[in-house]
Amino acid sequence: MPPAVLDEPPPTPPLFPYAGLAQEPPVESRRPKWGPWVIGALAGALLLAAVLWAAGAFEDGPSVAADGAEPQVVDIREVITPADEQTSARAVARKVIPSIVTVDVGSDNNGTFERFGSGSGVVLRANGYIVTNQHVVEGAERVQVIFDSGRIYEAEIVGSDKRTDLAVVQIEATGLVPIELGTTDEAEIGQVAIAVGSPLGLEGGPSLTAGVISAFGRQVRTGSANDDILFDMLQTDAPIIQGSSGGALVDGRGRLLGITSAIGVSAAGPEGIGFAIPIELVTRITDEIIETGSVAHAFLGVSLRDVFDVATDGAQVPAGAIISEFPVRPSAAETAGLQPGDVVVGLDGEPVLISDDLISALRRMRVGDTVTLDVVRDTEWLEIDVVLGTRPDGL
Repeated sequence: MPPAVLDEPPPTPPLFPYAGLAQEPPVESRRPKWGPWVIGALAGALLLAAVLWAAGAFEDGPSVAADGAEPQVVDIREVITPADEQTSARAVARKVIPSIVTVDVGSDNNGTFERFGSGSGVVLRANGYIVTNQHVVEGAERVQVIFDSGRIYEAEIVGSDKRTDLAVVQIEATGLVPIELGTTDEAEIGQVAIAVGSPLGLEGGPSLTAGVISAFGRQVRTGSANDDILFDMLQTDAPIIQGSSGGALVDGRGRLLGITSAIGVSAAGPEGIGFAIPIELVTRITDEIIETGSVAHAFLGVSLRDVFDVATDGAQVPAGAIISEFPVRPSAAETAGLQPGDVVVGLDGEPVLISDDLISALRRMRVGDTVTLDVVRDTEWLEIDVVLGTRPDGL
């Protein structure tokens, strides 16, 4: 099953057999030959070095900078404690691959499974719950899950959510190896990111690709509808290939950072970037699907636009999200006392600089949760508690 794309999906790349590996020359051929002439040359070099040292040739002379200023040497050091050390990709593979599955989707032809697509999945719980993408299982009559060991299970779709592109399937099995969960709160741009999935539906189990986290908080449009937007996505340069949708993006210790979902494509073709749904949102959505079989999205009930301040040097500085109207009345925001023209600058103590900050935070909330909004009204600073409502269908 291809991942969601920003444009037209790329064609499936051709598969080429690996060429035979060139043989390395015998070890003996690379060993140096220590003949008498080499020993004599070394002795002469040592004698010359002794003479130059006695003459002071090796003493430091004055340093001269190109512009006449004193030269500055920047010493960059990073101390890594054992707790911070990154494990090797091989160790990550050994840890993570038992939790990665191939998710085959198909139709039922008189009791025979006929596959029409394939994606990936990640074991969340030892009793058979597996997360994948909504677009992987969409339209499937039957789902099969295949483990690295070759075991095949019939799976049931527990529930799915198009708005976040997440789904949960369950198999009748126990003693599975759930993946260890990480957090994006501690993640940084440039840190190791490893994608593990089942590309192109190939046999032989999951594959691993390595890269880094390239960015946070990306907004990814996957279709033309208003709700075909994924918010707060992780961006990585670890290759995410067709069929890897629903797989894992993990850190250097094999902890789940996100579920891979989309690749970046332009008119020129794939752009070498991929996107993953952050673990905090994955946990919120999958927990609710497992509990209830469906997902209800929290709703503040406001239309927003970004607002900017002007710095002393003339730069425009993001300064919050201004409420322009209430699209549904009564809404949770209106009931709590918010007004058009109010500027939301914080939520539960975290800053809101642009509208996407507020939207991304609300995606992680549940219906009925109470949040505290920091609001600027004219020149007054207010803290307003809001009990989140339920997002209506079609909005």
